[in-house]
Amino acid sequence: MAIATQTLLDGDRLAIIKFTNDSGTAETAALKVDVATLRKNGAGLSCNGVKINKIWAVTHAMEVQILWDATTDVFAWGIPQNCNYLMDFSSFGGLPNDAGAGKTGNVLFTTLDAAAGDFYAITIEFLKTYA
Repeated sequence: MAIATQTLLDGDRLAIIKFTNDSGTAETAALKVDVATLRKNGAGLSCNGVKINKIWAVTHAMEVQILWDATTDVFAWGIPQNCNYLMDFSSFGGLPNDAGAGKTGNVLFTTLDAAAGDFYAITIEFLKTYA
């Protein structure tokens, strides 16, 4: 049983990343996307942030909060317990990072009500932004 992150695609415009926790282990502001590690674009520019474009998720008995990393982390989106769904924000260009002071561009997860036997599997399509 483990907590894992798998990059499915890291292109010029999109990053698609799958996150799993099948151990029921609680996470608090766990770093899930470090934008500094994402691939540079064709012009050689470094990624400095992401927007959440689509979320595919399944959860069992634990809630997942997606946070924008900053001096005070900012709530981006919540995935409720016991769900199986797709959220699509592409019609308006994705959820932008609205974190204020100390904004890093990184993405964090916090879980609520995690216990043995709980799990999540979340795949997120991110739109990459550049410096």
